[in-house]
Amino acid sequence: MTETSLAEIIAHNENDLLGEWIRLQYDLLSNQRDRVSEPQLRANSRDFLHTLSAALSQGARPDISGSEWSSMRGLLAEFSRHRAAQGFSPSETATFVLSFKQPLFARIGTAQAGDKQAMQDEIWAATEILDKLGLYTIEVFQKNREEVILRQQQEMLELSTPVVELWTGMLALPLIGTLDSARAQIVMQNLLEAIVERSADLAIIDITGVPTVDTLVAQHLLKTVAAARLMGADCIISGIRPQIAQTIIHLGVDLAGVLTKATLADAFQLALKKKNLSIVRC
Repeated sequence: MTETSLAEIIAHNENDLLGEWIRLQYDLLSNQRDRVSEPQLRANSRDFLHTLSAALSQGARPDISGSEWSSMRGLLAEFSRHRAAQGFSPSETATFVLSFKQPLFARIGTAQAGDKQAMQDEIWAATEILDKLGLYTIEVFQKNREEVILRQQQEMLELSTPVVELWTGMLALPLIGTLDSARAQIVMQNLLEAIVERSADLAIIDITGVPTVDTLVAQHLLKTVAAARLMGADCIISGIRPQIAQTIIHLGVDLAGVLTKATLADAFQLALKKKNLSIVRC
């Protein structure tokens, strides 16, 4: 069997293949038909069939990494992204390609009814191609999902490090949860941007919600304080609980020169004092 003969089988039976394949897909979709419209399914199937025929007509081999398959890879990548957005699973997405086997194998059997070996060769070649194309849709689907997860994690990190303006020129950065390297970088970036945007000269970094402080966390805090100073702003670290104070001492972390307070309220009072401000009870 050659890929050219397979291309001819598809070309000679295109309308029948397309109609049978679409009916089969609708049966497989069952209660999920509301996720994809009939015109969309027909367009996707027709585009796949034409792109497959074009690749096979160019002598494409089952190795879909070749240049002959570039259009098909692009088509399936876009298809996988749409199916992911529509709520389909990776296996359901791959079924779009794999379900084409049934109508195609039937046509191969008819075309090669008198040559059993040729029939087997063509079916095997078609199986190789469709299996690899189906696996490719899964790979793209998972890659897209991972990118979405990473983007959502990035957005959550940014949302979890808000910078609040307590007073004119006075900022507060409340931290909650674990402070790793990635989040520490966002903390520093958000604080420095806020210092510039609001012309702040004082910032309170509150770590009351940080469960543990190790050497890495302490180093991140010191780097943030140092970066803020370079921007012309002093920092006060609040939320130094007894356990955290003991940990910092045991770790040998030098916080000399860094203003620290036990609570955010204490830090706020110190910040007001540094700005020669006071709150008077009426």
